[in-house]
Amino acid sequence: MSEKYKNRLEEQYEKEIKPALQKELGINLMAVPKIEKIVVNMGVGEAIANKKVLEDAQKELMAIAGQKPVVNKAKKSIATFKLREGMPIGTSVILRKTIMYDFFDHLVNIALPRVKDFRGIAGKGFDGRGNYTLGIKDFFIFPEVDFNKVEKSKGFNVTIVTTATNDKDAKLLLSKFKMPFNS
Repeated sequence: MSEKYKNRLEEQYEKEIKPALQKELGINLMAVPKIEKIVVNMGVGEAIANKKVLEDAQKELMAIAGQKPVVNKAKKSIATFKLREGMPIGTSVILRKTIMYDFFDHLVNIALPRVKDFRGIAGKGFDGRGNYTLGIKDFFIFPEVDFNKVEKSKGFNVTIVTTATNDKDAKLLLSKFKMPFNS
């Protein structure tokens, strides 16, 4: 029988990070914070006028995340934006378990260092409940995206949802995973 595949970061969390956090925070092993899920969201406002833009965004997000994204629809109508309830306005994907760790590893070790003049990411993206959101202006930092097949560069948000109850513990957790904070 083959052993279940585990990502390098998943094993590192179990063997090194979890015990270190338990000791540092002085808490029970079961209460040690962990990354629960990663949500990658791409808003595509141009999809109102051009459906092809949304299809392209889905293909690009699938290449980046490794999982088929869902289409997000408007919850309410906004006349100034010529938006009606139910119109497609973006695409997102929720990553869990091994795929989540694969994406996180790829983000931290391959994509972020490819940002021009990269000096780390700001530590201000926490929401007060232990979740961190990072805005990426250009998805070309991911090597999976083919420059020649993309008409227009798009940005997206990456939200890392943790089980930490506060921002300090969440930042400590992400720092142990070598998240390159600059502050």
